[in-house]
Amino acid sequence: MSSVIKKIREILTYAPVAGRASPNSPVFFETADIPLGDVMQLYERDPTCKSSVDLLAASTVGMGFYTTCEQGHEKAKAAVDSFCEEVNIDCLLNDMAKSLIACGNDFWLKLMPERLSDVLRMPIDVVERVQLTSVKGVRLPYKVEGYKLRSKYQANTTSILSPEAVIHWRLNSSNTSSLGLGLLQVLVHTLTVGTDKRPAYSWMKAKIERIMPKIFEKYAGPDVLAYVDKADAATIKQFESAIKNRPEEGAWLFYNKPCEVKPVTIDPRAQGFVYYIDHIVNQFYLGCETPLPRLFSTPGFTEASARAALDLQDMLIRPVQRYIKRQVEREIFNPILRQSGFDPAKAKVRLNWGSPETPEIVPADLIHAAQLGLIRPEEFRKNAVKFGWELWDAPETEAGSNQSQEANT
Repeated sequence: MSSVIKKIREILTYAPVAGRASPNSPVFFETADIPLGDVMQLYERDPTCKSSVDLLAASTVGMGFYTTCEQGHEKAKAAVDSFCEEVNIDCLLNDMAKSLIACGNDFWLKLMPERLSDVLRMPIDVVERVQLTSVKGVRLPYKVEGYKLRSKYQANTTSILSPEAVIHWRLNSSNTSSLGLGLLQVLVHTLTVGTDKRPAYSWMKAKIERIMPKIFEKYAGPDVLAYVDKADAATIKQFESAIKNRPEEGAWLFYNKPCEVKPVTIDPRAQGFVYYIDHIVNQFYLGCETPLPRLFSTPGFTEASARAALDLQDMLIRPVQRYIKRQVEREIFNPILRQSGFDPAKAKVRLNWGSPETPEIVPADLIHAAQLGLIRPEEFRKNAVKFGWELWDAPETEAGSNQSQEANT
């Protein structure tokens, strides 16, 4: 925590605190309806939420990336690759994607006293309010003017980071909001219709899970009501002692008067609650937007349903991939290119997901290239070995005789 505060103090020392977009434009602040730190607690403590977010994050950025550029601008690409390797962009993107998908926001601090030298991923609760400008005469948000830090991260009483110093990752932000909306906000929000208020699905699911152990404790070892006809206190004590001290394999108890045992059973009407519980759980799974819970639950998906669900998941992550790609190119690649003396518009260094594709070589193409003289015989032999061909070098005597014959001719 101290290192984060130290980095924030450093950037506040070198960067301007804030600036207005227009001298006469009104300024107002926006805060999150639910603190982002509280939203991330659901990710940290609910297995379904964590596994769903991790799966979507891995599907989005887990395959890694590589960069490409215009022909003749390989040095520009090398500058970008060197910076990405130095700050470990792969790891930063992987951690960022989890917060971005879970709560719709993530904040990076650009460390650039004179030039962009590093990026620091800040805690999710670092920003208390987002300072916005509005169109003159209309209370509509226009541009982000600054990010006000929470008191525990402030270097002074007016610690506001300028938008140029922050990379604000956000998803599903509306035109009237500068903060994003993630996967888990839907599960922690309540819903008010008229005067009725529906609890949050995360609260309902947590309450069901809290009650379940108590139900098992109550009915796994059920209470039993024993009626012993005309038994005095001494007889009751004898029965109590015999039951408490009986061996594990059980014991026979004899009594010459009528007796009756009535165990406490679950109310059969409780079976009707199964459908309501299924509805709540299904809504919770639907909010997670991933087929993972159903793949490992009962009843699960059929093979065809699982493939269809994964196809739908791919449709969800593609827009996120495009957003991250554009954000990285604009906020990281372009500044690195400019400070290295390259023109981003000409170099066109681009982020591409996955691994670069290598052309597949078949033996027929290799033989045809050798026949056309495009490759030398020794190159053909080296490549042929890769296909499993067993080739031997010519014997020394044979090679020497061939050379002497060539000399005589």
